[in-house]
Amino acid sequence: MEAKSVVTAFVMIQTKSDRIPECAQEISEIDGISEVYSVAGDWDLIAVVRVRQHEQLAEVIANRLSKVEGVLETSTHIAFRAYSRHDLDAAFSLGLE
Repeated sequence: MEAKSVVTAFVMIQTKSDRIPECAQEISEIDGISEVYSVAGDWDLIAVVRVRQHEQLAEVIANRLSKVEGVLETSTHIAFRAYSRHDLDAAFSLGLE
């Protein structure tokens, strides 16, 4: 059985300052958005997008997310590989048993 791949992208979002909570809520309801975080720093929100195909990124980000009222600017970063503490611990424990 072939594993299903997932394309993950992180979208940094600047919004109108009086629309941050509303933008976050509306963005979180878009299919393909798995999480939305309000953050400190240069951006107001970071959304995590998870889709099956790269082509779906355009639908989720350009056609839906960027058109939410109050969204001023976005910057998208596509993930190549995920690392977690669990993965790293497993890699370093190989052959030590």
